[in-house]
Amino acid sequence: MKHLLSVISVLFISLSLFSQEEELKPISLEADFFYGSILEHNPDIEHLITGHPTGFILSFNRKTYGFNEWERRYNYPDWGFTVAYQSMHNKYLGDVVGAYGHINWYFLNRHFMLRVGQGIACAATPYDAVNNFDNNAYGTYLLSTTLLKGNFVRENIWKGLGFHAGFTVIHYSNANFKAPNNSTNTFALNAGVSYQLGYKEFPEYIKKEDSLSRTHAERVKFNFAFRTGVNESDVVGLGQEPFYVASFFADKRINYKSTFTAGVDVFFSTFLKELINYRSIAYPEDGLSGDEDYKRVGVFVGHEWRFNKVAFVSQLGYYVYWPYEFENRVYNRLGLKRYFFSDKVFAAVTVHAHWAKAEAVEFGVGYRL
Repeated sequence: MKHLLSVISVLFISLSLFSQEEELKPISLEADFFYGSILEHNPDIEHLITGHPTGFILSFNRKTYGFNEWERRYNYPDWGFTVAYQSMHNKYLGDVVGAYGHINWYFLNRHFMLRVGQGIACAATPYDAVNNFDNNAYGTYLLSTTLLKGNFVRENIWKGLGFHAGFTVIHYSNANFKAPNNSTNTFALNAGVSYQLGYKEFPEYIKKEDSLSRTHAERVKFNFAFRTGVNESDVVGLGQEPFYVASFFADKRINYKSTFTAGVDVFFSTFLKELINYRSIAYPEDGLSGDEDYKRVGVFVGHEWRFNKVAFVSQLGYYVYWPYEFENRVYNRLGLKRYFFSDKVFAAVTVHAHWAKAEAVEFGVGYRL
């Protein structure tokens, strides 16, 4: 009996320790109403700004409390999903519904929250050459959309209920997947409520002394990436064309959060072949022969902001080979990358642009030596 009690005691202690090590998954829900204005970032959309957009935002948040190292290093952020409905109060733009993946960052003793979301939206009334030619902002039903939300927050004020208020910015664009693509940016004020499920059992934040950030530094590594997609020039009706980008670059991770990159891009943008041919015929004053090379070569430097296995990518490049003068010689790339298999393989979704003017959404895969 004595030995049996000892065995039972050991089992209970083991189960207790196991339960303490099991990751909990606290959840909160949010609902917001917003009222705003469309910003005139381009004079070509002036006729589309006739009212004040209104809508609502519904969100699902997975709260973190420091169970994993990246949560502690970033002050216990949330991640989750958002659905936003927006009435543009313009008969040409119509209504838009967007779905996002998001992450919430907290500041000022967790009283200020900054949300960044990226997703896909559906426009009810996009451009149509016959029925809706005035909508030169949305060339397709499906759009890329970015959401930025900055709120003063008070969570769990009373029995799991909380309140928040602040501003929201919503961007819609198809990144030249199809013309026209002048896009819209809505700036709005929002207010809403939140509810924390299982608020009584919400775990204490884990405060643990992690290794120094610089101990995650790595030697210089070499990468190859291949990106592709479909896009179109700004000339409506010229047609969508595939593009291909081969990238070779080196990276140097200096600490847990930061990796610096530098390399070369080779662009095979076949839409430029069609654009060059079109302009050589339609605009002879440009002096184009129609045989100009549509390929480009760029060199770039960049940074990857790492959190867990995901990285936010930012790059600034310069075309060293630029036979056809499209946009300008400086380009930038922004997007997200996800690492797999001990950081040897990665997938990425990025936007290739010339400052604020997007050229293409790139879907890429790569290998890291």
